[in-house]
Amino acid sequence: MPQSFRPGQWALITGASSGFGRDFATLLAEQRVNLILTARRTEVMEADAKSLMQEHGIQVHVLPADLSRSEAREDLFRAITALGAQVDILINNAGFGVFGPYAETEWSRLDQMLQLDIVALSHLSSLVLPGMRARSEGYILQVASVGAYQATPGYAAYSAAKAYVLLMGEALNRELKGTGVRVTVLSPGVTATEFLQVSGQQPTLYQKLFMMKSRPVARLGLQALLRGKMSVVPGILNNVMVQLLRLTPRFLQANIAGLLMRNRS
Repeated sequence: MPQSFRPGQWALITGASSGFGRDFATLLAEQRVNLILTARRTEVMEADAKSLMQEHGIQVHVLPADLSRSEAREDLFRAITALGAQVDILINNAGFGVFGPYAETEWSRLDQMLQLDIVALSHLSSLVLPGMRARSEGYILQVASVGAYQATPGYAAYSAAKAYVLLMGEALNRELKGTGVRVTVLSPGVTATEFLQVSGQQPTLYQKLFMMKSRPVARLGLQALLRGKMSVVPGILNNVMVQLLRLTPRFLQANIAGLLMRNRS
């Protein structure tokens, strides 16, 4: 089983302009993997691309795209092909959460989230898998969340979306056994990224206590992908929580999650 990715392979990283996306880019560049970075914001990606090329001697292409749009995903894949590249590693990292009562949240915002968190991830996986299977080699990392393991009031749609990512990724891991293609689901807990700011939530006491740095979480995800693990939850406390959930009645899971997400005045 390989301990690292091969120099010269190509990785497509979605959501590459912030948080985990930038960490994945740096960690893969350290292994001399060529990068295709995509997100809507270009300035950060362009600066990162220049730095990573200079420091690691790799190729980096920045292809901005709004992945919540189906045509943008098709255009992205055509642009990659036009570069003469192939996606050996797909890091399906793009996504965001929406915090607040579901009934009070604008549908346009929820729709955009679901298109990105579920549909884009599924579509990009579908686009790269035929080539990976034909080459008998490939890697897909699906970024979910510990929220995937229980209903979460305040994050009702987001938690459900990440449950989809978790179950789909774990199923693909088994479907692709023996093909040379590896699929792993990374389910981070609360991490020091822009997630809370984008979702519109002030950090709760629980989130402050459980907060992890993003680089070690990203590294753990890549290590699990290389080993072909079905699923990985970073952090001892997060792992304990997930295991306890298996023994907890579902109605109680939702009650506890709701309490943990509640901001105290």
